Amino acid sequence: MGYAIEKQITRPGMMRQKLSLSEKLAEQVKKDREEVFDIFEGRDPRKILIVGPCSAWPAEAIVDYATKLKAVSDKVKDKIKVIMRVYTQKPRTTLGWTGPINQPDPFKEPDLEKGITYCRQMMLDVLEAGIPVADEALFTHNEGYFADLISWIAIGARSGEDQEHRIYASLIAHPVGIKNPTAGNLDIATNSVLAAQNSHVFQLGGRQIRTTGNPHAHLVLRGGAGKANCDAESMRKALDLMNEKKIKNASIIVDASHDNSIDPKTGKKDPLLQPEILLDVVKSMKQDGKFMDGIKGFMIESFIKPGKQDMKKANSLEELDVGGLSVTDGCIGIDATKELIEKLGEEL
Repeated sequence: MGYAIEKQITRPGMMRQKLSLSEKLAEQVKKDREEVFDIFEGRDPRKILIVGPCSAWPAEAIVDYATKLKAVSDKVKDKIKVIMRVYTQKPRTTLGWTGPINQPDPFKEPDLEKGITYCRQMMLDVLEAGIPVADEALFTHNEGYFADLISWIAIGARSGEDQEHRIYASLIAHPVGIKNPTAGNLDIATNSVLAAQNSHVFQLGGRQIRTTGNPHAHLVLRGGAGKANCDAESMRKALDLMNEKKIKNASIIVDASHDNSIDPKTGKKDPLLQPEILLDVVKSMKQDGKFMDGIKGFMIESFIKPGKQDMKKANSLEELDVGGLSVTDGCIGIDATKELIEKLGEEL
């Protein structure tokens, strides 16, 4: 047998009871989610900004960041719906730390019971700070632990072509952004959105299930194969493909990180270019009504401190900066983030 059962963990329903969502916060999550639906359906003219660190760790810094983000999000609330990235599950190109849901302490053995508890409490604390929560669905079977807390869900670049993730996106009652694959192919990316918007039949727990399809599935452009795809030509092609395939509420979120952040001078990703990239996208939107209608928002990787640190070079928590410096992808700092958000509010 290829596995060993290490221990039982608390079921989702019991975990939701153990760390429950208050009635007040439940109403707020419902309201946030409905506002996002309205933006994608064109009833709300605002744009969405999904912002936060590459990986949500450690919890104390995440909550501190949320408090700082809340102050600036209130300033632009008439123009921008700010949602915080609280990404608890991390895909890896090969090996590495897979996020606080598996290892809340990166230097100890994986412990899913502690990890799920840690991540749910962290999300509750972010909601208490007044900020809606976004997460990435890497392991779809973890959905029951957090679904009641989340206003927006991402399907990552490595997962968008996977049939289980497409069916999952078709099943959930959340707005879901599907990233283009790592190779950057827009035809495959729009096929993923089309699949998520339609009904599927599959087996779950000995039962035949039919999904309804998710009309709020949309495309996240993040570049690929070492090239950006947030230029006017790529964005126009993506919108045209979605319209040709009769995708409902054909919409794009532009991710200013990943391959969209590659500096043409060096050929390397530079997270500090994210503000410049997004402001260029806004310029394109103001020049072309098709982009203003179809681009519903943006995504940036941001934390308290700019840059990143290499977890592999540390042997203990004491050797890491736990005050808001990314342990995965590089980020812009909170000061640059505040400046960008206020600038977006002025430009939109």
